[in-house]
Amino acid sequence: MKHRLRTLAHQVYFGEGPRWRNGRLWFSDFYAHRVCSVDLAGDLRTELELEGRPSGLGWMPDGSLLVVRMELRQLWRRWPDGRFACHADLTGLSAHLCNDMVVDAQGRAYVGNFGFDLDAAIHARGAESVIADHPQTCLALVQPDGTVSDAAPGERFSFPNGMVITPDGNTLILGETLGGRLTALDIGADGSLSNRREWAPTWPRVPDGICLDASGAIWIANPLAPECALIAPGGEVLDVVETGGLPCFACMLGGPEGKHLFMLVAPSSDAGEAAKAPLGKVLVTEVAVSRAGLP
Repeated sequence: MKHRLRTLAHQVYFGEGPRWRNGRLWFSDFYAHRVCSVDLAGDLRTELELEGRPSGLGWMPDGSLLVVRMELRQLWRRWPDGRFACHADLTGLSAHLCNDMVVDAQGRAYVGNFGFDLDAAIHARGAESVIADHPQTCLALVQPDGTVSDAAPGERFSFPNGMVITPDGNTLILGETLGGRLTALDIGADGSLSNRREWAPTWPRVPDGICLDASGAIWIANPLAPECALIAPGGEVLDVVETGGLPCFACMLGGPEGKHLFMLVAPSSDAGEAAKAPLGKVLVTEVAVSRAGLP
């Protein structure tokens, strides 16, 4: 299927955590140290400025915005009245920078982390070596009251990244970027995760940000190539959107009917390179199947 791309926003350093809410795409811009939103007409706004890098975004049932603060390894909450404060300290369950997140219908947050200094390892050993051999890490579960625990006790993941929750609320699917796979886990009544299994292998593509469609397939942003790919359970590639020569790091379905696929692209994910200039973009195209589940 041929897709027509449109650029919604220029001058983004490195966009992550896209979420569709109230007619706008919200996302974090790492090196601008801000949370932004843009509508389908290209109206770009700054929603929140902060010190350091924001990453994963989500909302609690009362409308509070949750923001992952990467270097602090904390989850912060902005209440509807504008208060902004630490919601949960994740330092005990994150070996390095905190990263992507999904928030469920009860306001529980699942937060991933790098597990190690990715840029330093790539500079020292090269990307192929790091993919083949790297430290694994856990996934954090933050309850609505801010209590933190290991979401899947005993399990360790290969760079846990984008996550979705199925419409019935029973399954979390996780992108293991350095594992080249999508992994499914059952969600218990208390939010804990169990029954780990492979949902789909994705290699040679690797999943960064992900989103779920109503057919049960998952779009994955592929940071190793300028593309976003639609993956069926088991791994069949159903569709590919080429992203104009820039690697794709995050994606989200939204728009009036949930059929707009938003893609966040940039020349590089290396912190030193990405922070030099705002060369990233927000792209959009229309697809056949609408969004489903969370986020």
